[in-house]
Amino acid sequence: MRSMVTGGAGFIGSHMVDRLLAGDHEVVVLDNFSTGRPQNLAHHKADPKFRVVQADVSRMEEIRPHFDGVDWVIHFAARGDIVPSIERPLEYYESNVTGTLNVAESARQAGVKRLVYAASSSCYGIAEQVPTTESAPIRPMYPYALTKWLAEQTLLHWSQVYKLPVVSIRIFNAYGPRSRTSGTYGAVFGVFLAQKLAGKPFTVVGDGTQTRDFVFVTDVADAFYRAAASSWSGEIFNLGAGRPQSVNRLVELLGAPDVVHLPKRPGEPDVTHADTRKIREKLGWAPRVSFEEGVATMLRQIDYWRDAPLWTPEKIADATKTWFECLGR
Repeated sequence: MRSMVTGGAGFIGSHMVDRLLAGDHEVVVLDNFSTGRPQNLAHHKADPKFRVVQADVSRMEEIRPHFDGVDWVIHFAARGDIVPSIERPLEYYESNVTGTLNVAESARQAGVKRLVYAASSSCYGIAEQVPTTESAPIRPMYPYALTKWLAEQTLLHWSQVYKLPVVSIRIFNAYGPRSRTSGTYGAVFGVFLAQKLAGKPFTVVGDGTQTRDFVFVTDVADAFYRAAASSWSGEIFNLGAGRPQSVNRLVELLGAPDVVHLPKRPGEPDVTHADTRKIREKLGWAPRVSFEEGVATMLRQIDYWRDAPLWTPEKIADATKTWFECLGR
């Protein structure tokens, strides 16, 4: 088997590369390294079944030749972060929507056998239905969420019209080693771990009772592998552990030196909770890593975040100013 991972130098993408190589696949990584890190793949450098192509999915002419002979495409490449998507929406459309269109068409022309897309649970916005099923209303609150959903619809349309075998997986709150260390107010684990290393207070939004459906990254990679190996097509699956954890519980497990509370941000849900019945029944998937085990793993590898940006309340207030201005009405 020969597989391609777009965004394979990123957080989840690099773990997907690990999973595929462990399954004896040949793997080609497509990444423009705008956020992906070569260090995330350094342990595979000497593997003859592995190669990296530096290319941008938004440029069809750069990526199309590399799809020939590929069996599976696992598509993670995208721009992340909320605030930059509000400030620079055209860039997000180009990368997330046009880039996905280019991946879909390249896969179609090359006769790829399976395409699995990393969609986002942010498409549900502030969900009324908790646990949230795949049929819940779509209510994207900011351009990042909208572009991820439009990309998903593009792929499903290619599946419908051109019979491209597509599965879309809406990831809830993935965490684990190699999670992002940069970006405009990056993911909560990266923020907290950098603060812990510096002996600074953890910046908790609101009162910390909000819950998130955290799912460990190796469990995410396993779900994508199962989707690619299945015969399902044109399907959407929610992916979470199904056991939401509070931010306060995370703070407790990480051993915060102190806590500073920040204003609650508009457009953020109080709870994310995936209804995982469909993915369990159709793909036979279930999470293997408990939240406590996952957090302990991250603490053992905390040095990864030593060079991560240190976010203070003042820096966060400045970085999220546009967020409040645009969504706080």
